[in-house]
Amino acid sequence: MADHDRAVPPTRGCVAKRESILSAARTVFGRDGYLRASIETIAGEAGVSTRTIYNHFDGKENLFAIVIEDSARQVTTALTELMQRHLDQVTDLQSALVDLGTDWVTPRREFADHFAMVRHLAAEAASLPDALLATWHDNGPSRAEDALARHFQHLADRRLLQLDNAQRAANHYIWLVLGEVNSRTQTGLPPLGVAEKKELIAAGVHAFLYGYSPRSSAPA
Repeated sequence: MADHDRAVPPTRGCVAKRESILSAARTVFGRDGYLRASIETIAGEAGVSTRTIYNHFDGKENLFAIVIEDSARQVTTALTELMQRHLDQVTDLQSALVDLGTDWVTPRREFADHFAMVRHLAAEAASLPDALLATWHDNGPSRAEDALARHFQHLADRRLLQLDNAQRAANHYIWLVLGEVNSRTQTGLPPLGVAEKKELIAAGVHAFLYGYSPRSSAPA
């Protein structure tokens, strides 16, 4: 192979500039949303020219897709670690499911920009390209639900849950246990107190187990 045919690795400065743009984009998209954010604003935040952004990312839609995919995957990885911590070695399933739900909805500072973007996605959904919404959903909620379904199937194999469909059970857990807390967070309503969150999560887990515990051990 001739020297000019070999792929040239990106320089350290090029990689640093790309990371600076991605970091700035997360901040701006989280603050302004997709529709109001501009390449000019992101360039100013990153300290680069608009031409540099177009050279790296083609335009705003591609840049947002890369940012939301990366941040959604990071959040899903963190959630998967929570599932492993709470569900891999279960002794008290009800308590484990409550603790998982509590940790799941506890805000984490490092993901603040991501969830700000998600709130904007919900508000702007009707005006956004379908591909952007699919990128977020496929790399975030869908992957998290798939991971939870795998854990629930393992619990069913241990006869701790009774399932016909692990994917549906994961969906039911997310809506029953986390739905109201997440809804309050995403719609900008006053935040719930710790005790109120715990009460909602515990009630959701009770309802979930009523449907999915083996018949001899369903909660009263």
